[in-house]
Amino acid sequence: MTKRWGITLPVAGLSIADQKELVASLPDLGYTDVWSAEADETDAFTPLALASAWAPRLRLGTAIVPVFTRGPATLAMSAATLAAAAPGRFALGVGTSSDVIVEHWNDIPFEEPYKRVRDTVRFLRAALRGERVDETYETFAVRGFTARLVPEEPPPVLIAALRPGMLRLAGREGDGAIVNWLSARDVRTIAPYVRERDPAKEIVARIFVMPGADPETARALGRRMITAYLNVPVYRAFHEWLGRDDVLGPMWRAWGEGDRRAALRAVPDEVVDELVIHGPAEHCRERIGEYVDNGVTTPVIHLVGDPQDPVRAVRDLAPDG
Repeated sequence: MTKRWGITLPVAGLSIADQKELVASLPDLGYTDVWSAEADETDAFTPLALASAWAPRLRLGTAIVPVFTRGPATLAMSAATLAAAAPGRFALGVGTSSDVIVEHWNDIPFEEPYKRVRDTVRFLRAALRGERVDETYETFAVRGFTARLVPEEPPPVLIAALRPGMLRLAGREGDGAIVNWLSARDVRTIAPYVRERDPAKEIVARIFVMPGADPETARALGRRMITAYLNVPVYRAFHEWLGRDDVLGPMWRAWGEGDRRAALRAVPDEVVDELVIHGPAEHCRERIGEYVDNGVTTPVIHLVGDPQDPVRAVRDLAPDG
């Protein structure tokens, strides 16, 4: 498989309108992929649609589109449109998202997330082949839908996964898994579940990076990120499964008691350093390479901290430096 090196769009620190020149330069810098996200900033598809025109050599991926916040047919149409616009260059990543995004922000019940992902992937497989779907799944029903736009090459469908059940689903019914908030060492734990049946299954990892940041600044921001994310139930359960009960237990207890300052103080430096890469660009590239060495197929850099010079940061983190 071709060595891959990706970055998250939109790039932190630049407005979407100002990213054209940078995105167009990515292939010449050695980047192969751009992956989007969908939480509280941009939607997943628009930045990729722009990138498909700005840099026709890049692979485009969603990491991820929540399966709850779009109807099945709408999701299929969005995916088919981008796959048709960028033939052979689009990968659709779907996942549960979180109860915060689904329930608190979108007022949609976060019920049976594993089954909802499974059912959505099964529907998408049929819909993106142009088949007529008239099916009652366990978590939704589709009555007589046939996509009128069918890409010549259906896009691969990857599944955002954290623990064994979803990791196995990603390997069994998806084309691979999308992971985040894990260390390079943790990849050795999750990869065997994805590749139980097929060692060629792709693993995409979003990796949080702060190039050039001094340790004090990076750890202060990293602690805020960790307390914000790893107290979300799905991520807490993930890190409990990974074995971080002892090191993160004090943070979880303080957070549960409503003491946010104590929770921040309770996050150890070594946990921040494992989960958020920081320091000189060369060191950051080496750390990203550890993820690949441990089984990640596609590392996707996610710049955090609003770098003062995002263009330089992207260039400094390019695979060949």
